[in-house]
Amino acid sequence: MTIKLAIDCMGGDHGVSVTVPAAISFLAAHEDAEMVLVGRPDAIEPQLRKLHAQNHPRVTVVAATEVITMDDPVEVALRKKKDSSMRVAVTQVKEGRADACISAGNTGALMAVSRYVLKTLEGIERPAIATTIPNEQGWGTTVLDLGANADCEPEHLLQFARMAEAMVAVVDHKEHPTVGLLNIGEEVIKGNEVVKRAGELLRASELNFYGNVEGNDIFKGTTDIVVCDGFVGNVALKSTEGLAKMIGSMIKEEFTRSWFTKLLAGIAMPVLTRLARRLDPARYNGASLLGLRGLVIKSHGSADAHSFEWAIKRGYDAARNGVIARISQAFANKTSTAGTASAGQETDPPDAGRSAHAA
Repeated sequence: MTIKLAIDCMGGDHGVSVTVPAAISFLAAHEDAEMVLVGRPDAIEPQLRKLHAQNHPRVTVVAATEVITMDDPVEVALRKKKDSSMRVAVTQVKEGRADACISAGNTGALMAVSRYVLKTLEGIERPAIATTIPNEQGWGTTVLDLGANADCEPEHLLQFARMAEAMVAVVDHKEHPTVGLLNIGEEVIKGNEVVKRAGELLRASELNFYGNVEGNDIFKGTTDIVVCDGFVGNVALKSTEGLAKMIGSMIKEEFTRSWFTKLLAGIAMPVLTRLARRLDPARYNGASLLGLRGLVIKSHGSADAHSFEWAIKRGYDAARNGVIARISQAFANKTSTAGTASAGQETDPPDAGRSAHAA
């Protein structure tokens, strides 16, 4: 099975100097992958020549005349730049020429363009941004939403949980991943009305719901999935990134303070190297835009080639494991179950469903 990946080569802070080398490097390690490089040919082709890949049999260049910058408003991305590398790359997925799109471009624009071009899956009202944050258990906690939906209804949080469950089940091979609801305390009575109601819906759902979790549970790995609205999720994500950079900077500063601390740094280097490998942010680069009729992966705009290659891998894994089909099936099954339950309401006792769940 060949996996075709559309790369928005012009997106991000560094454009083709990062995206093209990452794509070619990924091909070298994955013989079943093909790349559709989207952007300005006069920018892409010199990079391919530099990498001796101008005639690569698994590379196709698709021209796009415009670029969506990191500062462009959503309106510009949607209405004025219709031939942007981002939009053309997403369109490759819609038209079946690619199995996933990877972009390091403007997050708001990517979400808007992807939703407009691909539309949402049946039964899903809003797409969500999901990514993995490292935890003590050695794998990662999948957290969503991370900024697509600042204001959510309880039903949206339930939908986010179902989408994440489907993705984690196939990508991380966890058939019944645990779900936590991000809150200010573990107690059921904690939180605002939206979170309380979302908790009720999750407890009554078919999901493996653990209960309320707090921010530190993300890093403990208390649950496989943590659900929250986009406002809270984005603040949590940016706080995590800021803390990681601060700690890294402080460690470097302390180990270079004097000749003695430099000596200690040399002695501690094997431990520091292993720690850096475990916490390497590149390994967790690539947020999935879940709920669309196609796979779209958002990379950090500042990603280097190594980090962007991990985002490509996230799209590759999702496509190879059929994430879209799994999410569609999950919501189709839920709709079918709801229809069956509705059809049987006339003969069932009023509290039969609740009693069955409690049992």
